[in-house]
Amino acid sequence: MAERSLRGMSIGAKSLESDDNVDFAARSEVVYICPKGHRTILPFAEGAEIPDEWECRCGTIAHREGDGDEEANEIAKPTRTHWDMLLERRSEDELKKLLDKRLEMHHSGWIPDYE
Repeated sequence: MAERSLRGMSIGAKSLESDDNVDFAARSEVVYICPKGHRTILPFAEGAEIPDEWECRCGTIAHREGDGDEEANEIAKPTRTHWDMLLERRSEDELKKLLDKRLEMHHSGWIPDYE
């Protein structure tokens, strides 16, 4: 038995069929948002009954996005830009002083050019 090796395929690892001429079922993605702000995107078959609520991974009940729920509108936050985050930490006067200082250091040779 040791002299012979067993040959074959692993079960379930590979399929001998190809995907040629296969029509997959049409799907639509539905987004659910929970009160904690978690977004869950689930694919459903076209024509399937889509539930209005889904249990989130945190255990709370998530509602469909775009249902016009006031709860979903409260969760939506405006996009924060880098400038907004800078202004949370420093005032514009402080930023102008820092910029002038860095430009002066650059022109005097303290900061090398990165090209």
